[in-house]
Amino acid sequence: MTEPQRSSQDQPVLITDAAMSYEQELAVRKRRYKVMMLMRIPCMIAAAACYQIPWLAVGLLVLSIPLPWIAVLVANDRLPRKAETPNRFQADRRAIEPGERPVIEG
Repeated sequence: MTEPQRSSQDQPVLITDAAMSYEQELAVRKRRYKVMMLMRIPCMIAAAACYQIPWLAVGLLVLSIPLPWIAVLVANDRLPRKAETPNRFQADRRAIEPGERPVIEG
């Protein structure tokens, strides 16, 4: 079975502009740090495997040296704000009809 296509009107209405919780943001930043630090291991292993080509081995080692510093900077940086356009509630606003209105004095 396939689901019917949904329009933007079918999407839930955003009720807050609140940012992601601190715990969620911390989890994302930790994941980024781990990924960057895990990139260092293959670089060092590849440098060891390419010891017969000195310029390549040195290049891979030089590439892996600043990775911890960059990982710390990226992990400590705040996440960018979302650039999406949320589905906000649009009230059905009707204008008052133009024309003269009777004034009742009491």
